[in-house]
Amino acid sequence: MPNMKEIKNHINSVRDTKKITNAMYLIASTKMRKAKSGLDKTRPYFDAMRGEIKRIFRRAPYVDSRYFYPADGKILEGGTYGCLIITSDKGLAGAYNINAIRAAESLLKKHAKTKLFVVGEYGRQYFSQKKIPIEHSFLYTAQNPTMQRAREISSILLDMYDSGQVNKIYVVYTDWKNGLTEEATTARLLPFHRNEFMNENEKNITTPFEFLNSVEMVLDTMMPSYVSGYIYSALIDSFCCEQNARMTAMDSANRNAEKILENLSTQYNRVRQAAITQEITEVSAGAKAQRQKKEVAGIE
Repeated sequence: MPNMKEIKNHINSVRDTKKITNAMYLIASTKMRKAKSGLDKTRPYFDAMRGEIKRIFRRAPYVDSRYFYPADGKILEGGTYGCLIITSDKGLAGAYNINAIRAAESLLKKHAKTKLFVVGEYGRQYFSQKKIPIEHSFLYTAQNPTMQRAREISSILLDMYDSGQVNKIYVVYTDWKNGLTEEATTARLLPFHRNEFMNENEKNITTPFEFLNSVEMVLDTMMPSYVSGYIYSALIDSFCCEQNARMTAMDSANRNAEKILENLSTQYNRVRQAAITQEITEVSAGAKAQRQKKEVAGIE
């Protein structure tokens, strides 16, 4: 059974750890609010861009673009896929990283010819240890998701898509659904389905529009910016989910620390009381022995 000094050292150690987990909880909360604020400021621009793309399809529903499936709805199969997987640079975030990695591994099993583009040190180390080739890794992006970094990722992916090195591009990220739940999601980034921008309830526009130089060129010029916005949204969603998962993990760690401290305090009090009882017993036994000694000396 540990003595009082060992228990006291254990209590101090748990308290120090609790201070760290509590600080990490507060830091994660601040980062999440800041990231969400940045997304809210940029979302109206990309919502407006999506609206303009929808307007183009309402005016010219059969416009041809390399960023969309053909107008006849024919699905392109085969070829090489590109997969952008978003993980974190750090651990201590519950199952956040492993859920995204499992989703990426599921895609790799279904389509072996897939090139990996990894965001986050956690994912890079995981796939390196598994000897899975990585086409490109983006350092420091997971902890600092900005529009500029999203454009850099988008530029690399679009170059490979335009050159025919990849036929489809998928994004594996963690979706923050309604700010309440999070789920690892695999979404096809390119090519888009036209149905994503066309609504059967909306009537086609018959009013003539003039597109310079052509409607195809206008659409192809808009899509890279829209892809950048999609990637930026995925980065922010994943970052918010990471911070939320870390907050949950740190909150759980704080509650566990409180339970441990409660148990240690109870154990410490028992050991202390036992030591006091033993000391009193020893003093009483000593006093009794002294009395008996005096009694024996008096008789003699």
